[in-house]
Amino acid sequence: MIFKAVGDGRPYPEHGLTPRDWAKIPPRQVRLDQLVSTKRELDLQSLLAKDSTFYGDLFPHVVLWQGELYLEDGLHRALRAALHQRLVLHARVFDMDAGRPNG
Repeated sequence: MIFKAVGDGRPYPEHGLTPRDWAKIPPRQVRLDQLVSTKRELDLQSLLAKDSTFYGDLFPHVVLWQGELYLEDGLHRALRAALHQRLVLHARVFDMDAGRPNG
């Protein structure tokens, strides 16, 4: 199994972070098997595109809420890491319980 679980949507309340807010959170390593995906489906074209991160953040966005790590953005990056047999991923983690970045 790649992820801890595959969810259907975000179970946590809206956090209100902007792309600029996310960019201020330093990336850290997160194990793929500790992540709960918030998306059930992936656009295969996004996964296979060479420039898939060209217009967005280079690091996936993860929300820590009630002790669980939810992969909010960057599913294609996480799957690409898994296809390369990597167990960890560098991601920006927002600790929603504490209301601050978790680095």
